[in-house]
Amino acid sequence: MTADLSREGLERLLALEDFSPVAAAADRVRREAVGDTVHLRALLELSNHCRRRCAYCGLRADRRDLPRYRMAPEEILAAAREACAAGYRTLVLQSGEDPWYTAARLGEVVAAVKGETGMAVTLSCGEMGEADYAHLRSCGADRYLLKHETADDDLYRAFHPGSSIQERVGCLRALARLGYEVGSGFMVGLPGQTLSVLAQDLLLLKDIPCQMAGIGPFLPHPATPLAAAAPGSGELTRRCVALARLLLPQSNLPATTALGVRTRGERNDVFSYGANVVMLKITPNAYKQLYDIYPAALPRTDIAAQRRALEEQIRALGRVPL
Repeated sequence: MTADLSREGLERLLALEDFSPVAAAADRVRREAVGDTVHLRALLELSNHCRRRCAYCGLRADRRDLPRYRMAPEEILAAAREACAAGYRTLVLQSGEDPWYTAARLGEVVAAVKGETGMAVTLSCGEMGEADYAHLRSCGADRYLLKHETADDDLYRAFHPGSSIQERVGCLRALARLGYEVGSGFMVGLPGQTLSVLAQDLLLLKDIPCQMAGIGPFLPHPATPLAAAAPGSGELTRRCVALARLLLPQSNLPATTALGVRTRGERNDVFSYGANVVMLKITPNAYKQLYDIYPAALPRTDIAAQRRALEEQIRALGRVPL
C-alpha cells in the first residue's frame, strides 16, 4: 500500500476502523529494511534521583515517599559484566536527571563499561549541555535516548514544569550533531492528546531524524498529579509504532516495557506492527522496584535466565534474537 504520511494523512491512518493493511505494510517494511532480527538490550536503571517535576512520572522531585537510590560505579560495572557474559551486546544506562551523576562521573562509567565489556552503550539520563554530551561521546557512548513525550507545546509545558519542547528538541539536535545514534519517543494517551498531536509526534521523529524511537502507552501513577487519568490504548500505541516504521524504515523500534505492563500479549503483538527491539531490565533487586516511573509488578532479576527465556519467546514469534 502507498500511505499518505503527511500530518493529515497520519491522522486518518490512526483513526482507521481496520488498521490491518497498515500494520501489514509496516511489518513488510520492517522485514525488508532491518530483517527478522530482534535486538535484545540490557537496561540498567542506575539512579532514581531526579530534579524534574514531570506530572506523569513516579520519580518526580516533588515525591517524598519514594526511597531514593544511586548505584555506585562499581555496582554498575558488575552488572555490565554479568550482562555481557549472558550475551548482551548493548547496555542501556538509564536514570532520572541526577545532578550527582555529572558528565565527568558518568563518562568514567561509560569508559569502564566499554573498556571491560566492549558492549555498545546507550545513555538515557535526560537533558544536558552540548559540551556534556560531547564529553560522554568522547568516553565511548554510542547512543542517547531522550524521549520528547509530546511534541505539542502547550501539553509539554503543562506536564513538564520549567521546561519546553524547544529545549528538548535542542538537546536532540545537539546529540545528532555529535554523531550519536539518536533516540526519542512519546507516550500515547496523555490527557488532552489528540490524533493530530500524535501525528505531530511521529513527524518530529522523522525531522530530528531519529534512529531509535520508544513509543509506549501512558500509565497513570497514583503518586502523581495524573493519578486519576485513564491509561493509554495499547492498540493506538501499536498503530503509532507501525507508522513510525513507515516513516523511518531503518529505525530501531522497541516493544516498550510499558506495553508489557499492560499485557505480555500486547508487547508480543507489536512485533507484527514493525517493532524490532526489546529492552530487558537487569537492575539489581535491591533497587528494581524503586525505579518507580509507573506501577509495575516486576520479577526478581536473574540476568542469564531471563535472557534465555526472552530468546525463547522471540524465537516462538518467528524472529531471531540477537
